[in-house]
Amino acid sequence: MEFVKNAIGRMIPTQINGKPVVPYKGVGKYKPEGKKHAPKIYSYADYPSDGNKLVSSLKDALIKAGLKDGMTISTHHHFRNGDLLANQIFDIAKELGVKDLRWFPSASFPCHEHLIQYLEDGTMNRIEASMNGPLGRFCSLGKMKGTAVLRSHGGRYQAVQDGDVKIDIAVIGAACADPFGNANGLYGQSASGLLGFALADSEYADKVIVVTDNMIEFPCIPWQIQGNHVDYTVKMDKIGIPEKIISGTTVITKSPDRLLLAEMTAKFCEVTGIIKDGFSFQSGAGGTSLAVGEYFAQIMKEKGIKARFARGGSNKYLVKMLEEGLVEYILDGQTFDLEGVRSMAENPNHVWTSPFTSYNYHGKGNFAAMVDVAILGATEVDVNFNANVVTHSDGYLLHGIGGWQNCLFSKTVILPIPLFRDRIPVVVDEVTTICGPGELIDVIVTERGIAINPKRTDLIEKAKNSGLPLKTIQELKDEAEKICGKPQKPKTGDKVVAAIKWVDGTVIDVVRQVLD
Repeated sequence: MEFVKNAIGRMIPTQINGKPVVPYKGVGKYKPEGKKHAPKIYSYADYPSDGNKLVSSLKDALIKAGLKDGMTISTHHHFRNGDLLANQIFDIAKELGVKDLRWFPSASFPCHEHLIQYLEDGTMNRIEASMNGPLGRFCSLGKMKGTAVLRSHGGRYQAVQDGDVKIDIAVIGAACADPFGNANGLYGQSASGLLGFALADSEYADKVIVVTDNMIEFPCIPWQIQGNHVDYTVKMDKIGIPEKIISGTTVITKSPDRLLLAEMTAKFCEVTGIIKDGFSFQSGAGGTSLAVGEYFAQIMKEKGIKARFARGGSNKYLVKMLEEGLVEYILDGQTFDLEGVRSMAENPNHVWTSPFTSYNYHGKGNFAAMVDVAILGATEVDVNFNANVVTHSDGYLLHGIGGWQNCLFSKTVILPIPLFRDRIPVVVDEVTTICGPGELIDVIVTERGIAINPKRTDLIEKAKNSGLPLKTIQELKDEAEKICGKPQKPKTGDKVVAAIKWVDGTVIDVVRQVLD
C-alpha cells in the first residue's frame, strides 16, 4: 500500500477498498468537479396503478429489489440502540447465501453487535459508517475484511450525492407509512421524530424499501419520505424497541465538574457577546450540553432576549425554550426524546431539517455556517487545537463523527471537555486521530481553565478582563500531564482499518489496527 502526506501532515493511503482517494488539502481547498449522481429513470407503468406497493415480507422485498453479492445496503440510525431492522436484513442475506455486502448506515449502535458474525463469515465485507461499541472494537483489531470509512452526517449525504457511494438498496424504517411509501417518524409505537438521515437514501438509491409497524391508509401526512421515491413497502409487527429508540430520561448532568464546564461555557458566551438578541446556537443532547442550554436560558431570561433559532437534536429542554418564547425556531436534525417528538408533530416552528440543508458541504451553502455558536465534545484535543471524536488514547475506534465535523463551520466553536478522563489527559501533544483541524476550533473549556485559539484575537480581547481562568492550550496540556503523567501512545500496527473522511470527501486521517 502506498501512502502520501496530506495537508495536515498525516500519512494517507492512495487507495482504500480498491478506489483512489483524495488526500485532505485544507479547509476549503478541494473543489469538486462534475455533476451530481443521479438514480436510474423509472416508469410509472412499472408500478401498481392503485399505488399499493405492499409486499408480503422484508425478505420478499429484498428479493424483488434484486439483492445479490457485492451490493451496498443502506439503513438509517433514527432508531438508535432500539433498531430491529438492520440485523434482520443481514439475517435474510445470510439465509439467501448472499456475500460481500457493504453496509452503509448513517450510524451503527451496540445493538448491531449481532452483525459481527456476518463480518466474520463473509456475508458482509465492511461497514462504511460511524461505529459505536463492539463493532468499532472489532474493526480496531483488524478483523474486518474491507476498510471502514467514517463520514460525518453531511459527508454521508455528500458521498451519495456526488456518486462516491452508490446505494443499491435502501431500507428505511418508519414509525408511520402508507402502502404507497409516504412515511414519517412522528406517529406510532416506533416514533423517532425525524427521518432526515434517510433522505439521501430515498432520493439516490436504485431501490428503496419502506418498512413500518404502523401502516395506515393513504395518504400518510406529513410525509418526510415521499412515496414517489419508494419501490416496495412492508408491514411488520415491530421495527424498533421504543425505550431504546428515544431516551425519555435525557437529563442534565449532575456531575459538579461537568456543571462547572457548562457554567463556564455559558459565562464565556455571555462576556464575549455571543449571547445577544437574535443569536443562534447548537448543542447536543449529552448531559453537559443540556446544562449549557439551561445556563443559556437563565442568561436570556435575565437579559430579556431570545434566540432566533437553535440547531441540532431536539429534547425537552430545547422544546421548553421554544414554548417559553426564548427560541423562535428549532431547526431539528434528529429527535432525542418524547417531548421532541411531540413538539415536532404539534409546533410549526419546530422544523424538520436534513443533512442536505444543514451540513452538506457540496451544496450552495448550508445552515451550519449561520450558527453563532456550536457547543461540541471531543475525546482528545492537541496543542494545535486539532480534535478527535472517534478514537480514544488507546487507539480503539469506539465513537462516530455524527454532525460534529459539519458544526465546525459555525461562527464560534467551543469544546467543553474535562482536562482528563480516568486519569488520562484529554489535552495532549498530538491527537490519536485527527477528525477536525484546529483552525476551525475556537475555544477549549476545561474545569481548570479556558484556552482560546490564538487566531481568535477578538475573543481574547473580549474575555481578558472577565475574571474567567484564561490559559494557553500548552498550559492546559502541561497541567494535565503534571496530574496524570504523560500519556503513552497507543500500540498500533501498519494495517489501516478505517479512513476518516473530511466534509468534502477527502481523507483527513486513518485509524490503524490496535495490537491488543
